[in-house]
Amino acid sequence: MPNIVLHKCGEAFRGEVAAETNLVVRAGIRRFPYPHLTYGCGMGKCGRCACRVLAGAEHLPEPNWKETKRLGDRIGQGFRLVCQLWITHDIELHQDDALNAAAPRPREG
Repeated sequence: MPNIVLHKCGEAFRGEVAAETNLVVRAGIRRFPYPHLTYGCGMGKCGRCACRVLAGAEHLPEPNWKETKRLGDRIGQGFRLVCQLWITHDIELHQDDALNAAAPRPREG
């Protein structure tokens, strides 16, 4: 079972999830890391769940088109949309709500 570490607001929240778990789904049903993970639509459109991957990125698939559209250059800085990831291995994440709120939004259309 993968171990999750979420760094946020100067704290580290730890938990364990079953393999093939989506953290946004788990947060939505009040499981780890609820209420610490910020998320919104769960479909890769809003970008509120963006996190920088600190460890475990080598076990993740390449960013999909939704992540590429929403995150742009931030992908190169290690950011991913947690709603688009199904966790299979240990992972360590950092989420900064102020940074996500300030990120430019691509034009719809």
